[in-house]
Amino acid sequence: MKTNIFRFVAALTVLSMLLAACGPSAKPTTAPAPTTAPAPEPTKPPAPTTAPAAGVVEATPGANIPMILLPKFMGNLVFDEANQGAEEAAKELQNPAKLTYTGPTADNSVAGQIEIVTNAPTQGAKAIMISNNSGDQLGPAAQAALGKGLTVVTWDSPIPSAQGEQVFVAQVDFKETGMVMADMALDILGADGGKFAVLSASPDAANQNAWIAALKEVLKDAKYAKLDLIDVVYGNDQSEDSYNQALALVSKYPDMKLIMAPTTIGIVAASKAMQDEKLCDKVKVSGLGLPSEMVEYTKNGCAPEFALWSFVDLGYLTYYVTYLIASGALDPVAGATFEAGRMGTYTITKDPTRDQGLRVLMGPFTKYTKDNVQ
Repeated sequence: MKTNIFRFVAALTVLSMLLAACGPSAKPTTAPAPTTAPAPEPTKPPAPTTAPAAGVVEATPGANIPMILLPKFMGNLVFDEANQGAEEAAKELQNPAKLTYTGPTADNSVAGQIEIVTNAPTQGAKAIMISNNSGDQLGPAAQAALGKGLTVVTWDSPIPSAQGEQVFVAQVDFKETGMVMADMALDILGADGGKFAVLSASPDAANQNAWIAALKEVLKDAKYAKLDLIDVVYGNDQSEDSYNQALALVSKYPDMKLIMAPTTIGIVAASKAMQDEKLCDKVKVSGLGLPSEMVEYTKNGCAPEFALWSFVDLGYLTYYVTYLIASGALDPVAGATFEAGRMGTYTITKDPTRDQGLRVLMGPFTKYTKDNVQ
């Protein structure tokens, strides 16, 4: 009997073990599910608030482009300042090639400029930047240089017909120049107006001629009805000639009240002539002048108001434009937009002051009086 009981218990034990082995396995112990969502994947840096302008050309530094900066003539401080700006841009753009600053003498400006442009290709230049003092006479030489692969850019003073010129870098809007001169004449002469004459540079200076034409157009406005432009004379941008022309105007027109000289050499020479002859109370001087050269005459009342722009900036911008074209980055066509270093973004447009030609407009004017001249 006992034997049967033991056998029954053993069987039950074996059966229990078999059932345990065949049942579901126990789940492994796991950490509790997180109470917050998993951390997101790293995000990209935020997009800029303004996207870069589409199609804006930027310079790639380091292109080897020998360039020539050709002023109207050597010996004028404003052109030296333009060269400073060009040198600044050349260093910034890391152009290993030399920037040659050269020009004719003032008394040989026309023939001298034509000769330099003609010889530029044989001198190894790949680009030339011209402040034209030769009118359309320079066109054929510029066209020939362009045909030989040079980049040809004008600055300060364009080729009137635009022959051979890819783009003109204008310091200011030429029509605005006429307005500025008329406004300064009105400021100085007052509501009663009076007679005034223009002492210009040379008859072939395209910029001077455009400014004078713009002045004459502005004077048709009733606002300037009492301003009487009586003569235009030329001092050829030489100090002695300009000085003598100023005195000749005083002698010829004893009732003249103002000499307007849109040339930095002419305005200084006319101011000195009026000061030397003790005529500053009778005849005032205005126009376009370099502040550093005009301090004395502005403070003593000989030239109470004049205007100008930065020639350093003009040289800098001109170099940038020329480098971009010569390096193949910028196509000189209307609508092309580019970055010019510290000066920002510019767009090439049709030049509204000429029948042909493209323009990059720098600007602006600064007017100077005794309160801000330095």
